[in-house]
Amino acid sequence: MLAVIEKVEGGHIARYDRPLKHSVEKVWAAITQNEKLGKWMPNLQVVDLRNGGTIKFNMNDGTGKSFDIKIRDFKENEVLEYEWGDGWVRFELHAKPEGCLLVLKEFINTINDHTSKDLAGWHVCLDVLIDLLNGYYHAEFPKENWEKWHSKYVVSVKKFYT
Repeated sequence: MLAVIEKVEGGHIARYDRPLKHSVEKVWAAITQNEKLGKWMPNLQVVDLRNGGTIKFNMNDGTGKSFDIKIRDFKENEVLEYEWGDGWVRFELHAKPEGCLLVLKEFINTINDHTSKDLAGWHVCLDVLIDLLNGYYHAEFPKENWEKWHSKYVVSVKKFYT
């Protein structure tokens, strides 16, 4: 399912809803514990997990370069929000009888020709996360899946170009 993109004050929010058959605690561990986080989002490393804390973004391009990302909102097992470029990314977990609902929101200031790439990237990262929760590990980023989703996001963001 494609992210739903909504125009809001100051920009846009892309929202991905993923119902999961896993507990909030299991999903929270996968998005906050480095040994699990690195298996689906290898660029990120949690340094200081708290409101106002830090996540490191490693370029993973052989240069050793990285930069710090500030955690903007944090509630254990519920919310993790951090800076993302000139916007932010927010993970929300909602307990359900059969598991939980994972909601990822990305605030995008301006939709441009890079937006579809970013949205496809988050889409595939969520798929890789879900596979990991289900016991399947992707040794490499599934670029063919990204290409498929990218073409769909190109179409979905066109209506937002100004």
